[in-house]
Amino acid sequence: MKIQADALLFDNDGTLISSMESVRRCWTRWAQEYGITAADFAEVELHGRPAVEIVADLLPADLVEEAVARIEELEVSDVAGGVLALPGTLDLLAALPPERWAVVTSATRRLAEARLAEVGIRPKTLIAADDITRGKPDPEPFLLAARVLGVDPARCVVFEDAPAGLTAGRAAGMTTVALTTTHGVGELSADVVVKDLSAVSVQATAGGVEIVTGA
Repeated sequence: MKIQADALLFDNDGTLISSMESVRRCWTRWAQEYGITAADFAEVELHGRPAVEIVADLLPADLVEEAVARIEELEVSDVAGGVLALPGTLDLLAALPPERWAVVTSATRRLAEARLAEVGIRPKTLIAADDITRGKPDPEPFLLAARVLGVDPARCVVFEDAPAGLTAGRAAGMTTVALTTTHGVGELSADVVVKDLSAVSVQATAGGVEIVTGA
């Protein structure tokens, strides 16, 4: 399938990189410190949402600020050796002009930059949890990215592995490409579904970017 676009917007964790083992270690330790049980976690949607929203679902309001700072500290300190570029990521980004793509993540800027730098990715445009008031599944993060890049949201393609992110992309009026890196096909509603970015190729054109997707 071929898609013509002005800009590509990538989620980070589960789309460009994998930090699943690091995330599991850090959140498990955090939960132990704050007395959060496995049953508590089962009640909350975790993947693809800002930490502040997850923490607010689990702890009293007076503990949220401190607890968010603690999970960020744990995750940043665990970046070294805990992050891998997913298949196809580095080749795909290398083929794109810097002004034609952005990373749109639910992580804080500090954590996102640390994880991306660990695998050698330094985006010109990064939209992080610090930049928004409402996280995915709200469309605000993707709409902000389009505005920063100076492109029409309808001419953007969102690459996501999480249902919350795909919901946000659709709500922003963007074309969505789902990756089955963390969820099964049945959990993902998107215009196109691929296994990972190794199934996607891009070519810069005079007017934007041509995307070709495989299986």
